[in-house]
Amino acid sequence: MKKYGMSGLLVLIAMLVALSSCAKQDDGNTLYLYNWTYYTPQSVLDAFEQETGIKVVVDSFSSNEEMFAKLQAGGGKGYDLIIPSADYTQIMIKLGMLEKIDHARIPNISNISPIVKEKATYDPGMEYSVPYFMGTTGIAVDKARLEAAGIDYGQSYSIFADSRLKGRMSMLDDMRQVLGSALLTLDSSINTGDEDMLDEAARIVEDEWKPNLVKFDAEAYAKSFARGEFWVVQCYPEAVYAEVDEKDWDNIDFFIPEEGACMYIDNFVIPKGAKNIDGAYAFIDFFHRPEVHAMFLDEFNFPATANPAAEEYMTKKPFMSPNDLEGCSLILDLGEDLEKYNSRWEKIRYTD
Repeated sequence: MKKYGMSGLLVLIAMLVALSSCAKQDDGNTLYLYNWTYYTPQSVLDAFEQETGIKVVVDSFSSNEEMFAKLQAGGGKGYDLIIPSADYTQIMIKLGMLEKIDHARIPNISNISPIVKEKATYDPGMEYSVPYFMGTTGIAVDKARLEAAGIDYGQSYSIFADSRLKGRMSMLDDMRQVLGSALLTLDSSINTGDEDMLDEAARIVEDEWKPNLVKFDAEAYAKSFARGEFWVVQCYPEAVYAEVDEKDWDNIDFFIPEEGACMYIDNFVIPKGAKNIDGAYAFIDFFHRPEVHAMFLDEFNFPATANPAAEEYMTKKPFMSPNDLEGCSLILDLGEDLEKYNSRWEKIRYTD
């Protein structure tokens, strides 16, 4: 899902921990879900409660780092289901934070796409996680404005090096997405620890792309794009399509660059210590019932990536095809190589 910025993280985590100190009811009829902001359609929650009698209480986070910091600080006690992305699912598995998944309790796990299972190398066999959604970033272009300005372009990251678009573009304020994109132009893994590759990727961002950007932006870029301030944005497409009036969607050219893109898989996980494990299994199975999963997809105009069986029940046209993700690369935990990325990103972000 859309990944936002991390301003004031320490203050935010302290507030979250304080708020979460209030005891959660353990009555068997309440399920506590910790999910990305605006990622749980109310229609799905209402249908689940009507069918099972279980009320779902949703707390939200805006980044994996925020979610994980809260859990590490002890503020995550009481959650029955959490939705981390692949890299943090991988970290939580390594740290022994998750319950094993009993597939027999989730009949609809059979609907999970073989492509997703193949990409989910962080958890072979879905031993600790069940995919929620598989998505990707890409590039959105206001093709009407570019055509009016007489600017032609290709479907490549090289668009960010085009000085004709200086002051009209943004890239995500996301280290893994930006450096990963540059690594893709070098035909390198987005999870590499090779110092030379990382140096060249950082140089591309610093010397070729950054001079033409208004800023790195993970929060307001979609609104700026909708207002016509930005003409080209690296983006989570659902954010752009949510902000642009549907009658103007034909003016958007959203594409996955020819070099590929950095994709994500968000997952259901059951944290150790969860009180309502029965409710957690019931919700996962309900969510992956094809007609229910279609309600989730329609809410965001998502393609049926994780659950192809839902496609026949969808009522809205998605902004891309599940097949478009086949050439994308999954962001994984970097382990000890993380500092190599951090040091280069800090230089890019905080020096002129």
